[in-house]
Amino acid sequence: MQAIVCISENWGIGCDGQLLFRISADLKRFRALTTGKTVILGSRTLATFPGGKPLPNRRNIILSHRDLTVEGAEIAHSVEQAAALAGPDAIVIGGTSVYRAFLPYCDRVFVTAVEACPEADSFFPDLDASPDWMAVQESEMFEENGLRFRYIDYIRK
Repeated sequence: MQAIVCISENWGIGCDGQLLFRISADLKRFRALTTGKTVILGSRTLATFPGGKPLPNRRNIILSHRDLTVEGAEIAHSVEQAAALAGPDAIVIGGTSVYRAFLPYCDRVFVTAVEACPEADSFFPDLDASPDWMAVQESEMFEENGLRFRYIDYIRK
């Protein structure tokens, strides 16, 4: 299993239910890495998508403790059920509690690291501080709309 996330300098990912950054290049990378795959997300993340609808051209598995019916998605009521439905090739796309629940299942994390530190109330675990993870690939620095960022791929040791 893998995860994909866009983080600030202090591993922030969101504030007040919204992403911290909207970077076109990052969204294109996200689309390229997830299209045709199974994605796992929480219901609050789903609510941030256009129209609150699942992502097209992907198998969407929504982790929720509530009874939901979402056209174009499958609902799992536990981490174990979602993992069994998704299989080992799924990509975890958020939010915070879903990332934390599935990180033990992941062997790779695709990170977009932005050189900015806006206010955040949602965070991804700091992989640099974890003895279980190591950065194995780092891109050059990019800039878009005044934001500097790079892509860093982490693997589980």
